[in-house]
This record gives sequence, C-alpha cells and structure tokens, in this order.
Amino acid sequence: MAEGKTESPGPKKCGPYISSVTSQSVNVVIRGVVLFFIGVFLALVLNLLQIQRNVTLFPPDVVTSIFSSAWWVPPCCGTASAVIGLLYPCIDRHLGEPHKFKREWSSVMRCVAVFVGINHASAKVDFDNSFQFSLTLAALSVGLWWTFDRSRSGFGLGVGIAFLATVVTQLLVYNGVYQYTSPDFLYVRSWLPCIFFAGGITMGNIGRQLAMYECKVIPEKSHQE
Repeated sequence: MAEGKTESPGPKKCGPYISSVTSQSVNVVIRGVVLFFIGVFLALVLNLLQIQRNVTLFPPDVVTSIFSSAWWVPPCCGTASAVIGLLYPCIDRHLGEPHKFKREWSSVMRCVAVFVGINHASAKVDFDNSFQFSLTLAALSVGLWWTFDRSRSGFGLGVGIAFLATVVTQLLVYNGVYQYTSPDFLYVRSWLPCIFFAGGITMGNIGRQLAMYECKVIPEKSHQE
C-alpha cells in the first residue's frame, strides 16, 4: 500500500490562564478586565506616593476616599491601561510584526519594577536643575523601552501616549481639578511625559504577554497507510 501524509487540523492547543476561553471576543474582554485592575492597582500605589511627597495636590474636599486619592483617578488609569494593553498586540498584528523580544512573565515583572522605580525617583529624588532631572528620567524611560521592548511600534505608541496624556493632564490642571507643586512645563512638571512614556511601555508589555495566551489551532500530522 502506498503511504501518504495528510495534514488535518487537530484540537486547539491552549495556554494557561485566560486562553481556556475559546471565544476571541470573550478573551479580549477578560484581558481588558485584567489590565483594568492592574492599572487601578498601580494608580493607587503610585498616586499615593505622589501625594505623600506633595508632588500632586488635590483640593481638601476631594481627597477623602480610598488611599487618600481622588476617586476618579484609579478608574481613569485602569481604563487607560486596558486600552493601551489591548492596543499594543492589535497594532503588532496589524503591522504583521509579532513582538517576540523577551516574551516571558519574568521580563514583564522586571519591567513593572523598573517603571515603579522611575515613578518613585520622580517623587523622592531632588535635583537642583529640573531640566537635568527630566533628561535623567527620559534616559531611564528610553532605557526601559530598549531593555524590555525594542520595537518601533512600541516606541511610537509610547511617544503618542506620553503626548496625549500630558495634554489631558495640562487641561485638568488648567481647570483646577488638581495641581503640581513647582510646575516648570506650563502647568505640570517637565518629567511627566517620561512617566507616561514608561507607563505606556509597561502596560503594552503586560498586554502583549496576556495576548500570547489566546487559543491557537496547531496542525497535527496524521499518517494514512
């Protein structure tokens, strides 16, 4: 009997965590929820640090809720984190350039730790020259991108996120929602875009890592005799 080989799609092979959900739309929703809560947690921790160091000042009647932060800050940051985390892998697929650099959770956790460190430095380190301090944080933020991302799409999205977030923050401060002590870049601090850039890269890495756990059909070879 002649022996021939045919390929037929086998069962879907899924990774752990949210990949067990076969519906792509449900998968996206679950990833969005996970990213939202990660963003809320980081916002609570980092915003509390900024308030304790008197970097950001809210009106006395506003700072009365959880962790002494304005109630709207964590949900807004969580929503932004979900959008950013879902946007990064979507742009990668659209460009046909899947991101494969350091795709493991240990690298993602190190990226989060570096981002928290950069934010911590912005609140606690005192420089005589604010411009020099901004350049230092800019170098650290670009270093974070180079260490954990290195993609052109990631850098471009990070710059766009930093610009948009800085404009929104300027508008909020201008309308008296809150304020920064010693503003040196219109109404905000000059290092703020660096924080937004690093935050965009960090949430993008988390979103890309979560996207890796979508179900994929793995072809399985079968032999017929």
